[in-house]
Amino acid sequence: MAVTDEAIEKIKGMIVSGALSPGDRLPKESELAAELGLSRNSLREAVRALSLIRILDVRQGDGTYVTSLDPQLLLEALSFVVDFHRDDTVLEFLAVRRILEPAATAMAATRISESELDVLSAQLDALGAHPSVEELVAADLEFHRGIVQSSGNSVLCSLLDGLSGPTTRARVWRGLTQEDAASRTLHEHRAILSALRDRDGEAARSWATVHIASVEQWLRSTL
Repeated sequence: MAVTDEAIEKIKGMIVSGALSPGDRLPKESELAAELGLSRNSLREAVRALSLIRILDVRQGDGTYVTSLDPQLLLEALSFVVDFHRDDTVLEFLAVRRILEPAATAMAATRISESELDVLSAQLDALGAHPSVEELVAADLEFHRGIVQSSGNSVLCSLLDGLSGPTTRARVWRGLTQEDAASRTLHEHRAILSALRDRDGEAARSWATVHIASVEQWLRSTL
């Protein structure tokens, strides 16, 4: 094992074991290096790597701290990595979204409040019948983000947020090339919203599946 990898594993071990908790300040570099039997250089590299994936927070002039370890914070690294996807993997991202998002939509059916439903409805009304492609895609992202947030599962919310990037370009492309893309999207959004108002989790799941599958089906036909 490379010395930097060993240093990462040892710091990880301290966090997992509870020796370091969220928000804790790490000991001084010289003390921690001696305690873990590491060189200060390898420790420094490990801290740098762990700060990139939001495990540690290096504060200039103050020290290094364990972050909150909140799932949303940790999954920011996923979003960063996902941005390097190739165009030929978009279908795979859509397939993952088709597995996760309908489940989140079904969960939201019993948790989403009437006021949150009213906000989603007002957003759809504000779009009108003939939005631009940019307006439609932005509203689509906001619509699904609002529903997933209401699922009550922060990990699921962060995962889907991280996966939304690669599929955005496909949605823009569809909006530009498929004649009825806007009307179909708005119809499916209304159907999802209606199922949520009825507190019908299975209907909400089904409409969310249809909605994502329609993008997936269109993309397959154009590749």
